[in-house]
Amino acid sequence: MPENRRFTRRQFIGSAACSAAALALAGKTLGARKTGRPNLVIIHTDEHNFRTLGCCRDMLSNEQAYMWGEGLKVETPHIDSIAKQGAIATSCYSSSPVCSPSRSSLQTGLYPQATAVKKNNIPMLSSVKTFANVLQEKGYATTYLGKWHLDGYGKPQWDPKRNFGYQDNRYMFNRGHWKKLIVKDNGGALPPEHYVDGKLTMMWKLPSQESVIGDEKSFTTDFLCDRTIQAIERDKDRPFCVMCSIPDPHGPDKVRSPYNKMYDKDKFEEPRTLDAGKNLPGWLSKGKNWTDGFTESQRNGLAEYFGMVKCIDDNVGKILAYLKRTGLEENTIVVFTSDHGDLMGEHNRHNKGLPYETSARIPFVIKYPGKIKPGKIVRKANTNTDFAPTILSLMGFEGELKGCHGEDISKDFTSHEKIVDSERIVYFRHANENWAAAVSSRYKLVLSTVDRPWLFDLEKDPDELINFYNKKEYAGVAQRFKKAIVEQMKKFEEPMLKNGNLKMS
Repeated sequence: MPENRRFTRRQFIGSAACSAAALALAGKTLGARKTGRPNLVIIHTDEHNFRTLGCCRDMLSNEQAYMWGEGLKVETPHIDSIAKQGAIATSCYSSSPVCSPSRSSLQTGLYPQATAVKKNNIPMLSSVKTFANVLQEKGYATTYLGKWHLDGYGKPQWDPKRNFGYQDNRYMFNRGHWKKLIVKDNGGALPPEHYVDGKLTMMWKLPSQESVIGDEKSFTTDFLCDRTIQAIERDKDRPFCVMCSIPDPHGPDKVRSPYNKMYDKDKFEEPRTLDAGKNLPGWLSKGKNWTDGFTESQRNGLAEYFGMVKCIDDNVGKILAYLKRTGLEENTIVVFTSDHGDLMGEHNRHNKGLPYETSARIPFVIKYPGKIKPGKIVRKANTNTDFAPTILSLMGFEGELKGCHGEDISKDFTSHEKIVDSERIVYFRHANENWAAAVSSRYKLVLSTVDRPWLFDLEKDPDELINFYNKKEYAGVAQRFKKAIVEQMKKFEEPMLKNGNLKMS
């Protein structure tokens, strides 16, 4: 990295303030400068249920859109605007619906077994290459802000030494979900440190969570998005890639004022799949994520979760407004996505780690003015292993990231078709290797180590309650999906196939 790319935090903030003053005088002419290569802004959230976004709800029936009560929703006009001005992928899945494995796939285009990150808190192999490595080699200014979770157990572990192509990673931290971030007066490390009896303690173990909730400047979402704008402003006169990785709406379910009072907990109803009966898959076993009913605590959590999503959308709005005001939006690709979902009480579970839709399916919207036609809908299934080769191709660097497991699906976004709905079967996996799933825009087959195969028809049974596997009329679908998942597991050297523990009938 060139030495002049590295500043102290005090210098960075000072230079950003000066740049902002200059911007007020220069107006849009700064951002309108054409480089011939597009910029890239990625806004990535953590544990994001797709039903909380308006653009995703618009693709659903009312029954599916309002899982916690009729009309109960978060208005997300800014994230929705990305879909309206560009495209939405309605069948986008996490390669493995937990944090670290999924994040490794997005960065590298590989399934987790090839990055070493099969579970959370495992360091990614130093030998793998990311899309940011490619962009850095092509002369891009590359910046990462927020949660990384690809460098092992370190917490928060600011500014990891291995930056994987992100030249400026001063605001990258390995893991943690603090709700307040500040900059020390001496320009030193950011300290989301909260000490109890002299010991570093995670927020949800503190005696008073409220005491460490930030304000409109220090709340983590605001803090990171403000610095995302500063990074773009600093690098606006050269091609840039900025990734803002927001730790919310992952728990702890706490958000700053006024978002913490926007949604009435008493209006939340239990999901209709909370008590789905006895015919449950074997892989839906009781564990730490078992909800044991729809409690007062869970209603409180959902109200604050909705508030976190609203706060995220408002901050996305700030970033989009900056790009528009400066003229940068004309030549900037903007992506909004997440690492996995959150069941939020569905199937009597919360969090993630299961093949159900609101655990494994992730929001994905993208806009690229002049290349992606407004209102595009991609229903064809994909996973976030497709992201790296696809985004590089959109930016003019097709095939530059070698050996990807994911496919370049850029033509699905740039084609003249209004809706792309051809069948594609993709596979995703369980971090603890208890199940693997093959999915298209309509069907999903789950093979596991503990139960017979489960085949879901997402069109006829969107709640995923019925096993169609042994129904005569689904025999052809079942065999086609079983063949597809076995072929892909062989191709990508899936350990579950090698050890022979998956039940095939």
